[in-house]
Amino acid sequence: MADSTRPYDVVLFGATGFTGGLTADYLAAHAPAGLRWALAGRNEEKLAGVRSRLAARNPGDPALAELPLLVADATDTEALAEVVATTKVVATTVGPYVEYGGPLVAACANGGTDYVDLTGEPEFVNRTYVEHNAAAEGSGARLVHSCGFDSIPHDLGAYFTIQELAKEVGGEITTPVSMRGVVRSRAGFSGGTFHSALTAFSRARQLKEASSARRRMEPRPEGRRSRASVGRPRRDPDLGYWLLPLPTIDPSVVARSGARLASYGPAFSYSHYAGTKTLRYAVGGAVGVTGLTLAAQVPPLRNALLERVPQGEGPSERRRATSWFTVDFVAETAGAKVHTRVSGGDPGYTETAKMLAESALCLALDENPNVTGQVTTATAMGDALLARLQRAGIAFERC
Repeated sequence: MADSTRPYDVVLFGATGFTGGLTADYLAAHAPAGLRWALAGRNEEKLAGVRSRLAARNPGDPALAELPLLVADATDTEALAEVVATTKVVATTVGPYVEYGGPLVAACANGGTDYVDLTGEPEFVNRTYVEHNAAAEGSGARLVHSCGFDSIPHDLGAYFTIQELAKEVGGEITTPVSMRGVVRSRAGFSGGTFHSALTAFSRARQLKEASSARRRMEPRPEGRRSRASVGRPRRDPDLGYWLLPLPTIDPSVVARSGARLASYGPAFSYSHYAGTKTLRYAVGGAVGVTGLTLAAQVPPLRNALLERVPQGEGPSERRRATSWFTVDFVAETAGAKVHTRVSGGDPGYTETAKMLAESALCLALDENPNVTGQVTTATAMGDALLARLQRAGIAFERC
């Protein structure tokens, strides 16, 4: 995999942004002693400000005051190539990724450097596969998208649920599996997330083109099948919630893990929902998503919305401290049913920064499956990342 002689284990790209700053805070407080890491971005003065903040908050670690700073713009291919050549893993928070992420992925794929990000943008992920998967397989790089709330709780939650279902049937799963994930949360959002979502809503044609191009290239599992199924609004008889199908990247990530991992059984299907206790909240959510999708199609209206919610800002520490999430999974196969839950604190920022940081550390430091190319978190890190997140306070439990 990545060259262990490189000077850094992890480089954090985008540390001056809101979520990037939280990720830097997490690494400064929780990285193992001796971790060789650096901050990267386009503005050296702002990077120095982040470094000073980290040193002030962690006076017991004098090395933070000397944390290396690497300067590179997201569009400067030569500078990016120099940055990725110095490290085992790059973790990036710079989005919207469809606008700013391509050159960094290309540099990692070509340079044999592992890559993790926070994208929830299906178009970007599909284009990355089409354009860079072959290069990453050749160089030994692992390109692991969606290492935050999109989509770790869902991907690793499904992975954990499959393990529990296997225990229930007494070993290997040999019959079709149907699984649903139901998300509930109380949380704020940042300008970066809003910009990424609105950009994705406005690019339906490009998304369709990227998805079609990937389907033509991506091999399918032999003798097995795995798919994301579109559910319907309804009341869940097991959980007691009203279910609203969620049009996020998460179902496709889970289905791709199911396609790569034989432990998911001969036929695996996954559906993804938001769960609410009352019907009126489900209806209100559907109306809100529909309204944003329609607004994104009208450039003047889209631009006005983007101007009202600037990037680089997010909920206060006090608000994040009261935020939470749960994802319930119900999986069924012949003669067996299990219910599991993933839960944690503020999903979009505090826990997302934790997930991204632990993913980067996992790739840099742990024993992982021998895979290359564009892969999911469950495929690339599986048990090692699951254990890391449990130790970090995110709960994966049988209900």
